Amino acid sequence: MKNIKITLLLLLVISLSSCDEFLSEIPDNRTQIDTPEKISELLVTAYPNKNYALMTETMSDNAFDSETQLSDVDNRQSFNWEMQTQLGIDTESDFWNASYEAIAAANQALKAIEELGSPSSLNPQKGEALIARAYNHFMLVSLWSNRYNPSTASTDLGIPYVTKPEDELLAKYKRNSVKEVFDFIEQDITEGMKYITNNYKEPKYHFTIDAAKAFASRFYVVKGDWDKVLEYSKGLGAKPTTLRDYVAFNATPSAQKSLEYSKAEQPANLLVAYPNSIVGRGYSNRFYLAENRADEILGSETNIWGKNWLIFTSSFYENNVLIPKYYEYFKYTNVTAGIGEAYTGVVLLSNDEFFLNRIEAYVMKNQFAEANAGLEYLFSLRTQGYNAATDKITETNIAAMYPVVANEFTPFYDLTPLQASYIKAITEARRREFIHEGLRWFDIKRFNLVVEHITKDNGQPIRTNILTKDDKRRALQIPQRASDNGIEKNPR
Repeated sequence: MKNIKITLLLLLVISLSSCDEFLSEIPDNRTQIDTPEKISELLVTAYPNKNYALMTETMSDNAFDSETQLSDVDNRQSFNWEMQTQLGIDTESDFWNASYEAIAAANQALKAIEELGSPSSLNPQKGEALIARAYNHFMLVSLWSNRYNPSTASTDLGIPYVTKPEDELLAKYKRNSVKEVFDFIEQDITEGMKYITNNYKEPKYHFTIDAAKAFASRFYVVKGDWDKVLEYSKGLGAKPTTLRDYVAFNATPSAQKSLEYSKAEQPANLLVAYPNSIVGRGYSNRFYLAENRADEILGSETNIWGKNWLIFTSSFYENNVLIPKYYEYFKYTNVTAGIGEAYTGVVLLSNDEFFLNRIEAYVMKNQFAEANAGLEYLFSLRTQGYNAATDKITETNIAAMYPVVANEFTPFYDLTPLQASYIKAITEARRREFIHEGLRWFDIKRFNLVVEHITKDNGQPIRTNILTKDDKRRALQIPQRASDNGIEKNPR
C-alpha cells in the first residue's frame, strides 16, 4: 500500500511538472522555478519516466523464440537487432525521449539553483541534478553508441550531452564523441558526489549517497577504472547484509512477489522507479525466456556446485517462463472504457550489482583471494543446500567451470586466462541475477560477445541471425524524429 501511495504521489508530480509540456511552451510562459521546494519537485522528473529493459532483454542471449503466437512488432525487431519502427510504450524512441526530458529537468534545476545564487543550502539538489544528468546520459550513450573503447572513443559517435535548458522548441544538437560524453559524465559524477545526500522524504526514489556510488561503480566498470570501482564500493564490506534474500523472496506469496521485488523497503534496492511501462507483461511476447531453454540459464548444471539455484522461474505463460519481478500499477483515465496508463516498479540500481562490480574490480586487480570470498558469499545466498564446509570457490573450480574460449570475451583491455575465467563467472552470475531486467545486454556490448538468435516454425529453425563482434547493430539506430531534427545517424 505504501508503494501505491508513493506511486500516486509521483504520478501527480510528474503530471504537474512534465518535462515534455515544459519544453513545448514558450519560455516566458514556463512556471518559474524559484524556490527550493519547486526545485526539489522538478527533480522528481529528472529520472526517465520510461523503461529500457524489454528491448535490451530481447536483444540479449536471454531471449529465445518460444513460438508463442502473440508478439509485438518491436519485440520481433529487437530480437533481430533491427531499428524499431514503433513509437509506443517500452520502445527505443520512448526511452530516448524520456531520457532527454529527464536531462532537461536536471538542467533546469541547475539553472534555477544558479539564479538563486547557488547557496550551500541547495547543494543537495545540485548534487542530485548532476548525478541524474550523468546517469541519463550514460544510459543513452550505452544504448545508442559503440561500446566504450579509449582507442576509438575520440572518433566514435556518442550522443548529444546537454548541459543547458532548452530555450527554443526545436533546438539543434550535434553528437559529442564517446570520449567527450564519458568525460562529461565523469565531471558530473565527481562534482555531484560532493553534494549528494540522503535527505529525502522517500530516499529510494532519488539518488542517495549509496545509489550514486553504485551508479559510479557501473560507470567505472565500463571505463575499466578498477581503482575507482573499489574506492566507491569499499563501504559494502566483504559480506554485505543488504544483498537480496532469495529465501525470503521465494517464501513470499505468489501474488505479492512482484511487489516485494521492487519495493522501496527492500534493503537490496538502492534506486527504484515507477516508469510508464508494461515490461511486466513481456512474457506474453514470442521472443522471451522460452520454457524449453530456461534451464540453459537457471538449471543446476549452471551452478558451480551442481546444486539448484534459489533464483528460479516461478510462473508460466504459454511457452514462456518468468521470475515475477515487475509490479504493475494501472492508473485508469476512463474506468468505464478500461483506458489508462500502466506504471511498473523497476529497480534501477541495487546492492547486488554494486557487489558484483566490486568483485570484478578485484579480479582485474589480480586480487583473487578477495574475488573468491566475494563470489563464494554471493553464490551461498543463491544456492539451495549450500554447505559452508564443502562448497568453496577456488581458482581451480572457477577455471574448470568457466573454461577459456578463444576470442569469446574481448573487452578493450587484455585478460589473462585466469581473469577470463573469472570474468565469465561474474557475467554469468550477473546474467542470472538480473534476468528480465535487461542488464545482460550491456555485458554483451562491453565484452563484445557473439549472440545467435534463431527463429523457428513448428520447432524447426527457419532463420539464424548472428550478432557478430563489432557488429554495427550493437549501437541502436538514432530514433527517426531525432535524426529528422539533425542528429547524425549511426552507420549501418
